Amino acid sequence: LEGRTRTQKRVRPPKPGNQEQKRRRNAESLAVLGEKDSSVKLLEELVFGAEDELVEKLVEDQDQEPVDSDGEGEAPLQLRPSRTAAWVDEDDELEEEVDMKHRYRRDLVRGEAESTMSKQKLQQRMRDQFQRSMGGTPSWAENKKTKDKDDDDDDEEEEDDLLRRTGNFVASSDCLPSGMKKCLHANSARPSEDRLTTVQFHPSAQVVMTAGLDQSVSLFQVDGKTNPKIQSIHLERFPVHKAQFSLDGEMVIATSLKNKMFYLYDMMEGRITPVHTVRGLNEARVKDFSVCPEGGALLLNGTNGYLHLLTLKTQEVVRSMKINGNVTGVAFSNDGSKVFTNSEEGEVYVWDMRSSRCVNRFTDDGCVKGTSIAASRNGQYLACGSQSGVVNVYSQEACLNSANPKPLKAVMNLLTSATSLTFNPSSEILAIASRAEDEAVRLVHLPSLTVFSNFPIAKRKVVYRASCLDFSPHSGFFSLANNKGHAPLFRLLHYRDF
Repeated sequence: LEGRTRTQKRVRPPKPGNQEQKRRRNAESLAVLGEKDSSVKLLEELVFGAEDELVEKLVEDQDQEPVDSDGEGEAPLQLRPSRTAAWVDEDDELEEEVDMKHRYRRDLVRGEAESTMSKQKLQQRMRDQFQRSMGGTPSWAENKKTKDKDDDDDDEEEEDDLLRRTGNFVASSDCLPSGMKKCLHANSARPSEDRLTTVQFHPSAQVVMTAGLDQSVSLFQVDGKTNPKIQSIHLERFPVHKAQFSLDGEMVIATSLKNKMFYLYDMMEGRITPVHTVRGLNEARVKDFSVCPEGGALLLNGTNGYLHLLTLKTQEVVRSMKINGNVTGVAFSNDGSKVFTNSEEGEVYVWDMRSSRCVNRFTDDGCVKGTSIAASRNGQYLACGSQSGVVNVYSQEACLNSANPKPLKAVMNLLTSATSLTFNPSSEILAIASRAEDEAVRLVHLPSLTVFSNFPIAKRKVVYRASCLDFSPHSGFFSLANNKGHAPLFRLLHYRDF
């Protein structure tokens, strides 16, 4: 028994106090391990969000969700608040003036006064020009409310809008409607060797005539592509000052600079007839004239203020009229019953053609020396040009009835003498030009009395010094005669017919 007791050791049971103490220490260690570090907790909230706060926010949003008329909830789109710029350049807010005479900015200028422009105004002008070229503000950029309102009003106002308009739809006054296309020169098949003095479209055929100081008169077919030559006649020692079709378009009348002889060219028979003397005409030379709207007669501009009415059939003067000063321009009313005469002293005389009596007389507003005059075919407008370059546009009715009519508009875009004026056949455009300066041609939109900003727009010179302007019978083409012997031709895309 003693040996067995020595080999077997007795295992003592653990004390209750030690075991409980150890269990407590293990629980404390686990509690420490289960605690989250503050940095770890912050990272989890940033990435996943606080669960309790997220649940509370969702509950609040659900309670406050708006309900539409159909009872379905639809929360409006909330835009994020705009952020402030991190850095602001003070120079951006300075009103810096930009030179508008640069060739890349000339298209944005609307008048001679805009030689300089602020950066803010230039940016707005460029935005406006871009929107016009794109046809207005795109639908995706419009405000939703405005867009919905416009859609509702379009159907209601479309008919009323059409009824409010008159004539054809030349509504844009800032630039030429539908644009303008430059074509091959009208006389490219036979350019003049000297200055052109005349360009005129045939009243019924698709033909244009040019004449100039190279002693020739040429006819061309107008197609805008090749403009082939039809015929050209040479008048020996006869520099042509002016050539014009007769009213029926079967004859061409041509005058020169320093003699009283003029030519009649019968295009039907191909016969050229020189007229050496005119019975009852006591003038040293015949230079300027106008074809009477009634046909068969010419109104010759004489010296010392005389006007002579000449019949082509008998080639004699049937009556004469006289104004104070020299005659600088003549324009007939639409029915040919009245004729407006501009004097060098700046006065306008209105004559009755049947009685050869002056029925009215007035001073062109602000004019010192008159240079040109033109009347619209619809009987609405009268334009008077002056040596200063100002072109006054009047109402014809006021010019017939008032002793002191006021112009509807004073066009001041020309800086030199306004030597050429002409209205288009529909009386919607007035073309003005000065032969004293290159590219001095402008087109005026008559309903709004504003000058088109997109003509001329060529980066290189095309017009040069223009001495004569004309529109085709239905305004489809516009041409002019310049000092380089060319007749630049332009297609007005708004008008479909020749």
